[in-house]
Amino acid sequence: MDLFLSILKALHLISIIAWMAGLLYLPRLFVYHSESEPGSLQSETFKVMERRLFWGIMNPAMFFSFLFGLALIICSDSLDWYSAWIWIKVICIGILTMAHMQFGMWQKAFEADANVHSAKTYRIVNEIPTILMIMIVLMVIIKPF
Repeated sequence: MDLFLSILKALHLISIIAWMAGLLYLPRLFVYHSESEPGSLQSETFKVMERRLFWGIMNPAMFFSFLFGLALIICSDSLDWYSAWIWIKVICIGILTMAHMQFGMWQKAFEADANVHSAKTYRIVNEIPTILMIMIVLMVIIKPF
């Protein structure tokens, strides 16, 4: 069972790394895309990059992150649901998931040449996944509460 749990943890971590890579990169693409002229070759290239990143990497990575995370919860008997750290982590994951969904809506807006936000907005939003990632890692590793 220890080997099985170790494999689940590894798969969960691999999925999280892929998901986070997308969550950190997609808003950066939005920054550059928002500065390009709609309909231009550059804009069309960004559309392809954003679509492939969101649908080909981020969505599957998020799905497998949840799948392996839930499998860990089911298979592990050492998780203490009375500790505050796990609830802080769950809240951060919820916010991360909402950010993911918002990024998907923005990706669709860019696809339709209907972006309404500035590059500055995307630069600021780009920090949200980083802050959440730091909080989640600190909760899981240190378990301060």
